[in-house]
Amino acid sequence: MSFSFQVHRDLQFDHNKELLKIAEDNTPELLHTLKTDVYFVKCVKDSSKLGGCGIQPVDTDWTRSYGKGDTLVLDFGEHITGTFSIDMRSVGSPMDAPLYIGIKFCEMPCEIEEDSKNYDGWLSSSWFQEERIHKDVLPCTLQMERRYSFRYVRIDVLDTSPKWKVVFARPSADAISCAKDADIPEIEDKELKKIYTTGLHTLHECMQDVFEDGPKRDRRLWLGDLRLQALSNYASYKKIDIVKRCIALFCGMRCTDGRIPANVFVKPEYIPDDTFLYDYSLFLINTAYDYMQETNDIPFLNTIYSVLKEDMDACLQCVDDTGRFHMQENFPVFVDWSNTFDKEVCGSAITIYALRQLIVLGKQCSQDVEHYECVLHLMEEEVRNHLYDADKHVVRCYTGEVNLATQVWMVLSSTFTEEENHAIMQEAMHRFFPVEGIATPYMYHHITEALFVSGWKEEAIALMKSYWGKMIDLGGDTFFEAFDPNLPDYSPYGSTMINSYCHAWSCTPVYLIYKYVL
Repeated sequence: MSFSFQVHRDLQFDHNKELLKIAEDNTPELLHTLKTDVYFVKCVKDSSKLGGCGIQPVDTDWTRSYGKGDTLVLDFGEHITGTFSIDMRSVGSPMDAPLYIGIKFCEMPCEIEEDSKNYDGWLSSSWFQEERIHKDVLPCTLQMERRYSFRYVRIDVLDTSPKWKVVFARPSADAISCAKDADIPEIEDKELKKIYTTGLHTLHECMQDVFEDGPKRDRRLWLGDLRLQALSNYASYKKIDIVKRCIALFCGMRCTDGRIPANVFVKPEYIPDDTFLYDYSLFLINTAYDYMQETNDIPFLNTIYSVLKEDMDACLQCVDDTGRFHMQENFPVFVDWSNTFDKEVCGSAITIYALRQLIVLGKQCSQDVEHYECVLHLMEEEVRNHLYDADKHVVRCYTGEVNLATQVWMVLSSTFTEEENHAIMQEAMHRFFPVEGIATPYMYHHITEALFVSGWKEEAIALMKSYWGKMIDLGGDTFFEAFDPNLPDYSPYGSTMINSYCHAWSCTPVYLIYKYVL
């Protein structure tokens, strides 16, 4: 585990009323779609699916009655973010005891049979999508108040009475998203088209009143996810208002020392979290740069530039006078959940990446950027003079370690020429492919984009197919938060029971295919 809970009780945040008003004014309208197509299914053993669990149709209908110990599993046929309702009535003798049922909402078949009593992970079990409900009087419509993230609904009849049973009817879901259906581009490769449409549905489910990182768990706005969701949104739904809202939320609630919180809450009010990640803080600059590339919204840039500048200044406290980045314990570099590789030079590369784009933004709003140009030059020279082995085409860490993430981020930082990038990624493929020890679609996105950027298009497409395509093969109709093809049961949280199978940072094949393939 490379992440631990941060608790800072003495921090102060600047709540900028102008920026928070911009955020409020750009709140997207949530759209509601009624889903009523439902199938009866059961779990079966299937070694080709995630967790060895598949589903089969069940030959039954809505006339069946259920008593104590009975279970039904409903399949909505697609992943839904929304609320659930179902009609219930009693049959038999008069209802001499309440109905007691359990309901469980599942994104994947492997969750249907899991027993949450066995959970031993380190995230709160309150995220489990399970409810226990009493109903004293039937008939009634059970309308679940909470929003869930699901395709499958398991209903267990925990008790009725020996005198009567319950009959269920008319299940439905109110699917919620701020995104309308997007046109699917012509993609001749059927496998790539399936990956694209699955990524598009993943993005759709995470587009609520902000870009949520996962509709099942966390359900809030994280900066690392935002940057990738925004890029995918530009390539598909083109909802500009939600991007502007999310940027304004982060800019409007910066820490008074200039750092940007890694995530923010929007309910019951706008609240910045007291968690800080070095690379996430810098990605606000990159998200603003991408937004400007899409909109050329100069008035908004003029409003937020001072925040972006202070963000960079706070991060540059970790860079010494020679241009070397030093990782700080209270301001960690994330890069990926895996903690098996040295991330310090990734921090250098991401700083270079953000500096380069801040300089462009500064010039767009007529600001003096000479200081940042000098720091950028220093940092690039530090890498070239002390870390880059031109003969072996690798970028080393200060410890001497050579790892895949460092090569990837150095390519994305544009520190080297096209020819050098091509050679660096060629050597990276020779050393590190097939990829091992990388646990997230977030990092796989950056590996894939580095391949595209460095001229390895066929290899990038092959990696997309082997990674995101594998999640589809395992039964996913959205893409997962964490996935290691070599360890399908991997969880960064100590238990797969808490894993999210629809997660924002995994939607990026939408962007990658749109930009580099079509």
